[in-house]
Amino acid sequence: LLGGEVKAGFKKEYGPAELTIKKKSDLLVGIPSGIIVWMSHGDEVVRIPKDFQTIATTKTILHAVAENKNKKIYGIQFHPEVVHTEFGTEVLENFIKICGLNARRSEIDENFVENIIQDIKDSLGSAKAICALSGGVDSSVAALLVNRAIGNNLVCIYIESGLMRKDETEILKAVFEKHYHMNIQIIDAKKEFLKGLKGIVDPEEKRKIIGKTFVDIFEREAKKIDAKFLAQGTIYPDVIESKGTKHAQIIKSHHNVGGLPGKMSLVLIEPLRNFYKDEVRKIGKILGLPDKIINRQPFPGPGLAVRIIGDVTEQKLEILRKADTIVQEEIEKIILHKNLWQVFAVFTGIKTTGVRGDERAYGETIAIRAIEAQDAMSANFARLPYELLDKISTRIVNEVKEVNRVVYDITNKPPATMEWE
Repeated sequence: LLGGEVKAGFKKEYGPAELTIKKKSDLLVGIPSGIIVWMSHGDEVVRIPKDFQTIATTKTILHAVAENKNKKIYGIQFHPEVVHTEFGTEVLENFIKICGLNARRSEIDENFVENIIQDIKDSLGSAKAICALSGGVDSSVAALLVNRAIGNNLVCIYIESGLMRKDETEILKAVFEKHYHMNIQIIDAKKEFLKGLKGIVDPEEKRKIIGKTFVDIFEREAKKIDAKFLAQGTIYPDVIESKGTKHAQIIKSHHNVGGLPGKMSLVLIEPLRNFYKDEVRKIGKILGLPDKIINRQPFPGPGLAVRIIGDVTEQKLEILRKADTIVQEEIEKIILHKNLWQVFAVFTGIKTTGVRGDERAYGETIAIRAIEAQDAMSANFARLPYELLDKISTRIVNEVKEVNRVVYDITNKPPATMEWE
């Protein structure tokens, strides 16, 4: 549009790169040359427009930062918003100042949370609503916010899809029924989900089938109590990865965003749609949500279905559930687990040759994924101790008879995503 040129890069960058600052710029005030920035791109600017200047480069990119100071147009190739970019927040604050705005950060405090609750009250009035509750931090915080806003007019629905981890239903009942005395309905829909997923291999199709099945059940239950609204715990990374804007690419459809059908009889209420996970946890803390829920690892809405490569069957779910339980049990024994964003097992769908006793075995391969992150937009694989990995592997192959090989995923995000599918 401005007369420059963009082409597919000769070298693509995914991950850390060193930024060398060539010229002074209001955008980079107070930021030293040589900082590490986070890249995720296959394209590059090969020619900047007329009247633009190159401000910074990397070893691969000629124009990593460019500007037209007179027109106040600034371009950067890296991601300033992720925790892995050094001085990323300062870059954003400098840009806010260039725009003539105050770079004051809004704090998430009790007044902030009360305003969210008041917004929900104003939106719903005396109408009834149902809330999609999974027991994870996002749906739990969303349920508490809506409950504070409309009280008994909210019915929380937990759908037992058969795709959940071990003991999920019991954990949820203990917190929300016994502690908060909220109205929880548990719907057993295992057969419905497995029937819809039969023979489905493509991960996007899986997500959309699961999303539609959830909505079908929610709409069915909503009619029983004459509810007009569906509250759910969609957060901002879900929106981004599900093509949140018209020019964005779909990375993966989250079942509560891109997986939803185009036409629904329920109106969506998403009080956390503009927040990142760490902010959602702050809101949960203010609401008094127990630490065992606030600090729970993120769990995908489509459940174990997207941790099974290939079609989803009851047998594969059981194998994965057993392996994942072992992973969680061993991780809980170490202090390190508090620094981990997510740790889980993946059913890879790859069979390999092994030996059990004196006999040849041909069994399944389980992959372990452990991630360190702050906001889920970027992540590093965790350097788990070898002794721990050895213990996990030994337990899985000994206790889950169908498995004879365990591998460890050492890929960062980007280029990988958190989940395998």
